[in-house]
Amino acid sequence: MNAPCPFCRLPAARVIAEDGPCVAFRDAFPVSQGHTLIIPRRHAASFRDLNAEEWAAAQRLAVRLAAELQAADPSIAGFNFGANDGLAAGQSIFHCHLHLIPRRMGDHPSPRGGIRGVIPGKADYPA
Repeated sequence: MNAPCPFCRLPAARVIAEDGPCVAFRDAFPVSQGHTLIIPRRHAASFRDLNAEEWAAAQRLAVRLAAELQAADPSIAGFNFGANDGLAAGQSIFHCHLHLIPRRMGDHPSPRGGIRGVIPGKADYPA
């Protein structure tokens, strides 16, 4: 666990959007331009700890921000959306955070399989 939690001490100036119990801000180490994190305001280590209100707010933020990003940058052709949950899944800050990652055609030589690519050799599978 991270102590103290950097997301619990997030400067207000980093927040780009909010919806009730959740806020959004740009990732400090983006994998693509516009990479955004959505977190609950309260400390919750896992997505499994989110309540229904937090889940609904996170979903509304993801949909709103995806639309805003795509309107501002028509080269965005899709998104990856998800969480690294737990040490084995690569979570490095143990405050639930959902990644909204804009994708553009050609940003990866073979994007087929999307998030399945987190395990080498598993992204490419028969259609």
